[in-house]
Amino acid sequence: MPKWLPNALTGARLVAIVPFAILLSRADEAVSPAAAVIFAAASATDFLDGYLARHAHVQSRFGRIADPAADRLLVDIALIILVVHARLAWWLAVPVVARDALLAVVFGTRREMTAVQVNRVGKCATALIMVGLLLLMSTSATWPLWVYAGGVVLSLAAGGLYLLRPEEEGMTSRPS
Repeated sequence: MPKWLPNALTGARLVAIVPFAILLSRADEAVSPAAAVIFAAASATDFLDGYLARHAHVQSRFGRIADPAADRLLVDIALIILVVHARLAWWLAVPVVARDALLAVVFGTRREMTAVQVNRVGKCATALIMVGLLLLMSTSATWPLWVYAGGVVLSLAAGGLYLLRPEEEGMTSRPS
């Protein structure tokens, strides 16, 4: 595997955010199959680049900074657009955005941005949130809110684990 592949996937995810945001924001009621496809592909690269980087032991400063930033931008932009289009209540978006901000401050204070331990609860929460958002973009039905809400609950639990036991329960974040 080329050593540059995880970083290329992260870069592609960053680039994909622009057309994704444009398509979703211009869609009626924020239901856009095209935006959903881009979101799904970008979300898949989140898991793929981490897997490849961990297994190839590929580390770079770019990966440590850009990978979590790309993840947060993708999800947070989707949240904002869905709230603006009234597809998602603001109070369901706030916990995810607030958790991200809080953890960024905590990790920055602890100077752990280069060695964050990712717990499995957090991985499952991110996957569930991404699936919930993908479903919200794909259909005008309201049932995907339950999938997203389940991800929020897991996300808050993961945040608690990061705060209480940052060194336990997992893998080092994508060091590519």
